[in-house]
Amino acid sequence: MKYIITIFLAGVFLVAAGLVYLYSQIRFDAYKIIDYNPNVSTQIYDRNGELIANIFEKHHRLYANYDEIPARVIEALVAIEDTSFFEHKGVNFEAIFRAIIKDIKAMKLVEGASTITQQLVKNTVLTREKKIIRKLKEALLAFKIENELTKEQILERYFNHVYFGNGYYGIKTAAQGYFHKNLDALSLKEIAILVGLPKAPSAYDPTRNIDLSLSRANRVLYRMNALGWIGEKKYRESISEQPIVYDETLTKNRAPYIVDEVIKRASKDYDDFKTGGYKIYLGVDIRLQALARKSLKYGYDEIFKRHPKDANNTLINGALVVLDSKSGDILAMVGGVDYKKSSFNRAVQSKRQPGSAFKPFIYQKALDIGYSTMSEIPDISRVYTDKKTDKDWKPKNYEGNFEGLLTLKEALVHSRNLATINLVNALGLDSLYKELKKDGFKDIPYDLSLSLGSFGISPLEFSGFYSMFPNYGVKVEPRLIKKVVDRFGNETIFEDEKKRITSPEQAFLMVDILRTTVERGTGRRAKVAGIETAGKTGTTNKNIDAWFCGFTPEIEVLVWYGNDDNSPMPKYETGGRVAGPVFSQFVKGYIDIYPQTKRKFIPPEGVMMRKINGRNEYFTKRSPMPQTNSIEENESGGMLF
Repeated sequence: MKYIITIFLAGVFLVAAGLVYLYSQIRFDAYKIIDYNPNVSTQIYDRNGELIANIFEKHHRLYANYDEIPARVIEALVAIEDTSFFEHKGVNFEAIFRAIIKDIKAMKLVEGASTITQQLVKNTVLTREKKIIRKLKEALLAFKIENELTKEQILERYFNHVYFGNGYYGIKTAAQGYFHKNLDALSLKEIAILVGLPKAPSAYDPTRNIDLSLSRANRVLYRMNALGWIGEKKYRESISEQPIVYDETLTKNRAPYIVDEVIKRASKDYDDFKTGGYKIYLGVDIRLQALARKSLKYGYDEIFKRHPKDANNTLINGALVVLDSKSGDILAMVGGVDYKKSSFNRAVQSKRQPGSAFKPFIYQKALDIGYSTMSEIPDISRVYTDKKTDKDWKPKNYEGNFEGLLTLKEALVHSRNLATINLVNALGLDSLYKELKKDGFKDIPYDLSLSLGSFGISPLEFSGFYSMFPNYGVKVEPRLIKKVVDRFGNETIFEDEKKRITSPEQAFLMVDILRTTVERGTGRRAKVAGIETAGKTGTTNKNIDAWFCGFTPEIEVLVWYGNDDNSPMPKYETGGRVAGPVFSQFVKGYIDIYPQTKRKFIPPEGVMMRKINGRNEYFTKRSPMPQTNSIEENESGGMLF
């Protein structure tokens, strides 16, 4: 008897020692659950709260705090997985005993007895293999976790960590992925589908095996009914329900060019951008993004209709940027005709020559120092000699002719190169260069080629400069991200950046010139019935770049086309011909979406109007009407706005 007791005690000691040793090996694993801090997906939203994309590193997970999880979800899980969850301390010995009997009868491991706590341990820090040593580790860790955490904390960790199939980690992720619903909007049948998934996520995935998924869900409902947690009527209604299940990509990326740029910018400020669970709110309107993509493709297709043999579909591409003129919010940005073929974002990364689309900034400087829209400038040919190279440069107009004297307005409306070069000479290259640099232009040439926009700039950056016209003298930096909210609710607001370049009344003079450019100048193809539009075409030598930079009273739209290798496009593909109609196409669609948009440019205080040669002409105190014999005044006075 003495020996039996000794052996028994020795056995107990060895078992205890073994458990202590085993626990010493795994005790730190418990803190992965106790101090649970999983990677959480970042989500990008448009200005109206529409989801644009989910961003994550390996696993797509949206975190749900315990108070976000409806009671019905908890009841359903407990009913099917662990009825005595709120009574046990991590391990259910009664269930283990039942499972052992079944395993002995089958002569193999056929049934587990894992509690929800043990399942959390298994899914978080252990493997799923059926071995005794693993089950012992699981039980030891379950005891530890139950001593450190409340039942509510355990459930929160369970619902956020386990895999629900189809790439969804966490029940909130699965609810939005499968059903496009938040947790509090789920039906009982949808809840049953979700809580039934973790047992075999692939087998019960409703996007792959809907019959198995519904059968498992009905089992969950049966258990809830058997336990008296739902009534017979609710049970019958839920059994017969057939939920709509969505099968989509995990990222749900609806604007890849936008998303790429958000990731590039935000990753500089947030090291854990893809795993920190941020909510990124943009100024983008996802409906306008789709419209921009469609409009850009329209212009691209038109090129190939006109040149089925000459146009190169591997080289020709385009970009389109839409801004809210007042705030600078990027409403839409498309960096190419087809993202799947090329992810290179030409709206941001491509530096292209703006050509004549740059001229309004030169003419604005003339207005600001006292020129009026009716001031006359010479449209004549001259030969210029480069002092550095001693080479002659003889620029010419696109049409190949010259007009003699032209008003400043007509020179810009018809985009006369010679008149512009002569204007730059009159203004003084040095003074003009300094003023343009002060406004923020970079890499502009310090020679007369500046007159023709011979420098590189991205469409997005150029859009910021163009905002000064519809915004009546205030340049606004294009703003992509408006607000970032971290997973704890802390907000970072990105304010708009503004800089006044000229006065409202002087800027309006340019608005009127660019409005006339669309009415009867090089931008005629950008007209839209029922709304005033303004803008400027731009075409570089040999049709390498084709632009239309235009605006309405509320939005600004920049369109660019060209070959990616800077080779010439087919002949006659000018900014007016290829880009202008795309502007028009977009604005028409914009009006359909926002029919209440402002339709007319309103002159600001300080602008006066006089009818000259049958047309309304505007002037200000700084830019008065010149007293010349060539101007016929139909009215002696002026109207002050």
